Amino acid sequence: MNGVRVKAYAKINLTLYVCGRENGYHMLDSLVSSVDLYDLITLKKRADSAVTITGCEGIPPEENNAVKAAKLFIKEFATSGVDITVEKKIPFGAGLGGSSADAAGVLNGLAKLYKIRDREKLGCIADMTGSDTRYMLTGGFARLFGRGERVKPVDGKLKLYLLLLVPDEKVSTPLCFKAFDALGKFGGNSDEAEKAVAAGDIIGLAHSLSNSLTDAAVSLSDGVRECIGQLKNLNALAVNMTGSGSGVYAIFESYKLCKTAKRQYSGNAESFILSTR
Repeated sequence: MNGVRVKAYAKINLTLYVCGRENGYHMLDSLVSSVDLYDLITLKKRADSAVTITGCEGIPPEENNAVKAAKLFIKEFATSGVDITVEKKIPFGAGLGGSSADAAGVLNGLAKLYKIRDREKLGCIADMTGSDTRYMLTGGFARLFGRGERVKPVDGKLKLYLLLLVPDEKVSTPLCFKAFDALGKFGGNSDEAEKAVAAGDIIGLAHSLSNSLTDAAVSLSDGVRECIGQLKNLNALAVNMTGSGSGVYAIFESYKLCKTAKRQYSGNAESFILSTR
């Protein structure tokens, strides 16, 4: 087998609490889920040890987490190089974990290509490419702690239907955390949200959605503020922001209601109907 194709799925934050700071990093407690929006990654073996990438224009290869993941894999397992092609579907700068998803997709694809079954080594490589890349290797419902590198899978069969809006105006993650620090609203936990997912309780989960960074993001982006207001007018169970923005979403009880809300939405943001997976 000289090539392989894999799907790298996005994630959403159902909760995101900033609990404090440690060694210069923000410590998080976040309940996340993968969703059915993905980048399609094609990997082809090379005869030499080089790594190339196409499809991520605007990100220099030396700063691309997918390239970094490939180089670390090649070094760890002494394989040949790889040509990476990414068909981007996950919007940039939307809080959906696209960069980490691509890195995880490359690791999963290379593991398949070279029949590597050592998941712990893959996890260690993932940790070196991004704080939530280890989670992205498997996806599903999970609770993330620390910088996002500590993963607790959550056994939940809850199916959520989401209307996601992504405004043109992006939110800088460093600036968002800086604005959050100025607000000083540390604390909170994802206990109730985790219980709701485990119990299949969509109403309980809707009441538990939270993101500590929302006020900071709203202070930086009129687009985020407008999207939140527009979603609140669409009779959703709950509205929340994912990551540090700019993506915001509403949860609905069915695909039909979600589709109706998308038809009713008349703003300028890019819109997606998503479901958890």
